[in-house]
Amino acid sequence: MASERVTLTVSDPDGEAEVDLSSPNKVIFPDAGITKVELAEYVQTVAEPFLNANGGRPVSLERFRNGVSPSTGSGTAESFFSKNPPKGTPDFVDAVNVTYNSGRQHPQIVLNRPSAIVWAVQMNTIVFHPWASLASDTDNPVELRIDLDPQPGTDFADAVTAAHGLREVLREAKLEPFIKTSGNRGLHVFCPIVPECEFLDVRHAVIAAGRELERRMPKQVTMNWWKEERGERIFVDFNQANRDRTMAGAYSPRALPTASVSTPVEWDELDGLDPQSFTVRSIPKRLADVGDPWARMQDAPGRIDTLLGWWERDVADGLGELSFPPDFPKMPGEPPRVQPSKRVAENWDEDGNRIEG
Repeated sequence: MASERVTLTVSDPDGEAEVDLSSPNKVIFPDAGITKVELAEYVQTVAEPFLNANGGRPVSLERFRNGVSPSTGSGTAESFFSKNPPKGTPDFVDAVNVTYNSGRQHPQIVLNRPSAIVWAVQMNTIVFHPWASLASDTDNPVELRIDLDPQPGTDFADAVTAAHGLREVLREAKLEPFIKTSGNRGLHVFCPIVPECEFLDVRHAVIAAGRELERRMPKQVTMNWWKEERGERIFVDFNQANRDRTMAGAYSPRALPTASVSTPVEWDELDGLDPQSFTVRSIPKRLADVGDPWARMQDAPGRIDTLLGWWERDVADGLGELSFPPDFPKMPGEPPRVQPSKRVAENWDEDGNRIEG
């Protein structure tokens, strides 16, 4: 028996496109009862601000064949990432060749029109993970991104406190920060920048900003990569600034039972905000009522020169490179890739390389 299928007519800037949607009544978000076709309708409604924030750049699609697990029960939703255009990708879905950290090059999906987002939903995508750089120049980010990640014993309100402090730091560095909810417990701070620096330089700028914030708020925030050293503080996740490291895009749903959405907000909305109130069902009305707080983000991009000056100052003071994610090649000056409680000093040289016995 053929599976249920509908054809959606999607309005693109250059005309209408038809996108087939299989299993339209499959429940994707069980707690909210949101179906696949409702998710497809959502991405059409938010297509303009979604594409302003996430379009025209490499994107990884986080796909869930069976939707999200309910909040009750012990099941865990299974997902996988699509970076390369799969076989049969329609012509209205674009791609660009990118270089990964290993040096390998490969095409990666680029979403440039509403029909492409609906196609991604047809492919069971729930979370969209865009790069910080554009398809026109994949090596140089147009955004400096900082993830404020609550640790056990902290909550969203603690992330808000850290975000206000970070805003002051970034403004002192002559950057204008924008903010959004992560869709879960944290906050994402983005600064538009001129695409003239590659990913490693932007990462160093993020580290410099994080270290300055940590100096000012040592009891509230931490730059410690190892979880055992973070304590009950907000972790400033500097590694989200690396090449091919992404976070959920603006207006992307999250893979949570309530269908929460990573949502741009104004700074004066933060205090007392309930991030769980932003969902696939509530965001269309919010956009109609208040508009998109990120609509003006790229109007006046800044430069990271001041932050790079802080980085060089800290290096001169003995504060060097920090840990990279484990899937990255070993980087110059990187500390040993072993958690501090298990580190035996004599087994590592000054460059962080293991000394074989």
